[in-house]
Amino acid sequence: MTIATLEVQNLQTEFASRAGTVTAVNNVSFSVQPGQIMGLVGESGSGKSMTACSIMGLIDPPGKVTAGKVLFKGQDLRGLSAEAMRQIRGNRIAMIFQDPMMTLNPVLRVDTQMMETIFAHQQVSREKAREMARAALVKVGIPSPDERLLAYPHQFSGGMRQRVAIAIALLNAPELIICDEPTTALDVTIQGQILYEMQKLCRESGTALIWITHDLSVVAGLADTVSVMYAGKIVESGSVSQVLEQPLHPYTHGLIASSPSRNQHGQTLRQIPGATPSLLNLPSGCAFRNRCERATTACEQVPPVQHLDGRSLLCFHPMNPTDSVTVGVVDV
Repeated sequence: MTIATLEVQNLQTEFASRAGTVTAVNNVSFSVQPGQIMGLVGESGSGKSMTACSIMGLIDPPGKVTAGKVLFKGQDLRGLSAEAMRQIRGNRIAMIFQDPMMTLNPVLRVDTQMMETIFAHQQVSREKAREMARAALVKVGIPSPDERLLAYPHQFSGGMRQRVAIAIALLNAPELIICDEPTTALDVTIQGQILYEMQKLCRESGTALIWITHDLSVVAGLADTVSVMYAGKIVESGSVSQVLEQPLHPYTHGLIASSPSRNQHGQTLRQIPGATPSLLNLPSGCAFRNRCERATTACEQVPPVQHLDGRSLLCFHPMNPTDSVTVGVVDV
């Protein structure tokens, strides 16, 4: 039996504040197999990025991972020392952030930053490291790579900086890549190129990929499975075809209905009523019940995990599978 590249079990992350304890990641569980691409979607503030940072061990005080396991190739990352995690981060597990300036040092040239990433985990010559850095820039579509290696981050546009950050993440051929909306700043042509390279990487090398985004059209064309987050919990997960074509959770249905589609030209977009609740003041039971058209008094209790048609669901009143909706697909 193949061991999952990543298996997250009942992960919980809390932040202590004067107003109370905020549970940003609440009992989250999922797994990603070698070569598999998982989409993690949801509104801003749903806990997607916090889940990624919890996996990577990047939660700083007053935040703390309080429960759960993060099994990477069967090894619990939560039990590792800080030094052991540094050997894994950027080497076996890479993360691409939405803001490239969180990754790039403004006072170091691009070649210096890329080569230091290689030297931190591999024993190669400077010539080999420079060759690897140049090849990574070519892979993400940066023109004149030899000149760009000698440039500083401020000499790049925002989209070009993001491509450099993606190239750095690919340098050490990681077994798992976590992408936190990495193509937000890119034009659609380069976005398509990056998505194609990511799919190719997973297919050829068995790299597992978690793609965090609010863009359902990207997930539809890229991912194999998808997990939908709301208020720190995964409310629905399954294969992309199941979840995006026949969503069962009302929140998933609302997200998809809010997306522009080629099949609904000229029609007014639907909106999910209300706004995401504060994590300090969540409604009892189902956190989505105050915005849900299907809510009843039963929703005042915490819904149990249901397993329907090969997917998991947190809902007392799932949608009818025949109530299909359409989301546009980004071709990759």
